[in-house]
Amino acid sequence: MTFESFPYVRPEMTQVSRDFEKHLFRFQNAKTPGEQQRSLSRLNAVREEFLTMVNLCLIRHTSDTRDPFYEKENEYFDENLPAFEALNNRFFRALLASPFREVLEQKFGAQLFTLAELALKTFQPAILEDMQQENALSTEYTKLKAQAKIQFEGETYNLSSIHPLEIADNRDTRRRAAEAKWAFFAENAATIEDVFDKMVRVRHRIARQLGYQNFVDVGYARMRRSDYSPAMVANFRRQVREIIVPLATELYERQRKRLGIDRLKYYDEEYKFPSGNPKPIGAPDEIVANAARMYRELSPDTDRFFGYMQETKLMDLVNRDGKATGGYCTYMSKFGAPFIFSNFNGTSGDIDVLTHEAGHAFQVWSSSRFTFDEYHWPTSDAAEIHSMSMEFFTWPWMPLFFGDQTAKYYFMHLSGAIQFIPYGVAVDEFQHIIYENPGMTPAERNAAWRELEKTYLPHRDYDGNAHLEAGRFWQKQNHIFNSPFYYIDYTLAQICAFQFWMKDRQNHKKAWRDYVRLCKAGGSKSFLELVQLAGLRSPFEDNCVESVAGGIRKFLDGVDDSRF
Repeated sequence: MTFESFPYVRPEMTQVSRDFEKHLFRFQNAKTPGEQQRSLSRLNAVREEFLTMVNLCLIRHTSDTRDPFYEKENEYFDENLPAFEALNNRFFRALLASPFREVLEQKFGAQLFTLAELALKTFQPAILEDMQQENALSTEYTKLKAQAKIQFEGETYNLSSIHPLEIADNRDTRRRAAEAKWAFFAENAATIEDVFDKMVRVRHRIARQLGYQNFVDVGYARMRRSDYSPAMVANFRRQVREIIVPLATELYERQRKRLGIDRLKYYDEEYKFPSGNPKPIGAPDEIVANAARMYRELSPDTDRFFGYMQETKLMDLVNRDGKATGGYCTYMSKFGAPFIFSNFNGTSGDIDVLTHEAGHAFQVWSSSRFTFDEYHWPTSDAAEIHSMSMEFFTWPWMPLFFGDQTAKYYFMHLSGAIQFIPYGVAVDEFQHIIYENPGMTPAERNAAWRELEKTYLPHRDYDGNAHLEAGRFWQKQNHIFNSPFYYIDYTLAQICAFQFWMKDRQNHKKAWRDYVRLCKAGGSKSFLELVQLAGLRSPFEDNCVESVAGGIRKFLDGVDDSRF
């Protein structure tokens, strides 16, 4: 069976609730551990069916946001996911109250109970309507961006297809393409700010009804963070300001010199070399064929995994009109099927997103044996270790994609990963400011972002672009709207991925063994437990950021980038 033939059946909430209630009742009234586990298996089958249909709908809706059938189905889930969460929370309460909890913990591990406790912090029936509104606002933002039409030199582009022009060799083309893209955001700024304002207000209202001072604690609980706090994250951001920001700034200065320009403008940032950025060789089909070779040679496990992804047609990689922006990986547990979604546009990012999302997909494929959906994925901070590390484990095969531009790609990939971290922590700090001060006006939010840019991105020059000078760059970032507090995860995971990069260069077999062990553990442990399982240092540990930055600096300083 291939993805096209996966049957979609809308899970009617009346029937879902009836089946859920029946098995939950039996679970709560079981007389023996065995009887309770049998009820739990049946209850989990109901959950699995519902969540599989949610993700199948997500894929088909984002593949074509103009499809009226899946648009309606997506609206259905926006309305009914909160009701499903209410059922789930009743299950979590019953799980925590089980008289056979000790037996269940021995069988399934303690992390399931930790996740249950966190889930209970994020839901009460009183917030159901607010959650429905939050979902609808998220969909509104996604759809607005997916249906963008950007006019440039007589052609019409979307937010993915305009990107190659933003990194064109001609500087004036880059400038005008960037201005055209940001003109779309400027035209829609009032709508975007109104959507976000409503999001902040509804999230604050949710937090207050749940008994919290603001949404920060709810956001952390939603992200299932059990072993680190906002204070630990703030200390990590401090280390980034002190150690990573200066290194990133040096790299931007090296770039300015390479390009031979007086000042690096915002439209120059992604154009790394005077000879142009490395571009992947071949059409999308050739890229996928080379990826199959790469994963065949990397390991028997990755060979089986990628063969399955190809045979079952579990990848939608190429940009087209009406398709949602960005890239993601999701999982349909009923079919045991990961799915990779991206928007190839002829840039090196096509290879980055393929290896990144394949890292996610390989991990969930490796941990599909777990009974519970909660264990198929780890929390996102740990999940991003798999994806970012896969980008580095595949370095030996980059000549397949870049040929004689491979050395240039290595330098760009590694330096770009360093340069991303300050932006990543700025997004995180921005969200803390926003949700700790929910009464801020849109203008005050924009001003707060602009100040953060001056701290974390001191090199940035908007060349007089009024929209960006006003602090609206953040409005392009999906995560801020759709997944609050999902961003520090990338930076924490990047520090871990850098460690895998260094370990892989010293001893590939050991590094790969540690990585596979991490993937197979899925979400059965917390973030810091998984970091330890993989033989990595915690990003929160004193001197960890400094030691990683030192290793990266040594490598980059050893490259004569002037020859690129």
